[in-house]
Amino acid sequence: MTPSTMIEEILPPGVRSAEAFDDLAPAPLFPEEAALMAGRWERRQRQFATARACARRAQAELGLDPGPLLPGAGGAPRWPAGVVGSITHCDGYRAAVVARTTDVAALGIDAERAEPLPRGVLGLVASDGERAVVERLAAGRPGVPWDRLLFSAKEAVYKAWFPATGRWLGFADARVEPADDGTFEAWLHPEDPPVGAPTHYAGRWMVRGELLLTAVAPRAVRPARPFPAHSPASSISAAPGGDSPVGAPAGTTLVSGPARPYGPGRPAAAPTGTRRPS
Repeated sequence: MTPSTMIEEILPPGVRSAEAFDDLAPAPLFPEEAALMAGRWERRQRQFATARACARRAQAELGLDPGPLLPGAGGAPRWPAGVVGSITHCDGYRAAVVARTTDVAALGIDAERAEPLPRGVLGLVASDGERAVVERLAAGRPGVPWDRLLFSAKEAVYKAWFPATGRWLGFADARVEPADDGTFEAWLHPEDPPVGAPTHYAGRWMVRGELLLTAVAPRAVRPARPFPAHSPASSISAAPGGDSPVGAPAGTTLVSGPARPYGPGRPAAAPTGTRRPS
């Protein structure tokens, strides 16, 4: 099936998305949102309104009624209960993605112009090891702005991390390694992380024309269901004493499967002093 949006190409099943490439379409705001934007630059108001319109279209695909989408702690949008989402915008692109928490544990997306970072910025956001990876990738595939991709991936990681933990994550707290197959991995090592905080994310990226997009969307881990003592519909039943289930090979223990990162798919603004989750 042909993706309905460009960013959908790097999202797993269960995530709904909407996007726009300009601010020409009408995008009315709820009074609470309009009050939030009062006095802002007109360009920023248009960006905000279009991004909120994208969010409402994506939410509608989940069967959710429209409502004001206001920033919470750290600037992250306050999504409805049971929903995760992320918003991004850059010159020439706005997008929003949402999913049920039963399908996706967290969401982070970022859009950038597909061009190199300004001189000196890479050293502010990347470690020596990350810069070495960027140099190696650039030598083999010079058409991709790998420094900008690294920055964008860290932004997407932060947008997924912050709503899930409520904690700041600096550029040095995440080691990101892009690959030339349209994927990247991130290892998270902040000081004093909250109990149960993620330590690893797998993500995807794409470059299309003048745009570079990154996304992080770890699947939700479903709780294991207890194995029934006897099931007429199954030839396997639980054995006493914690042994292997009857009908299963010796040494077998029935557990729920691990959450697997979604696989690789098809294979742009400098950082500012303030990072926002959306």
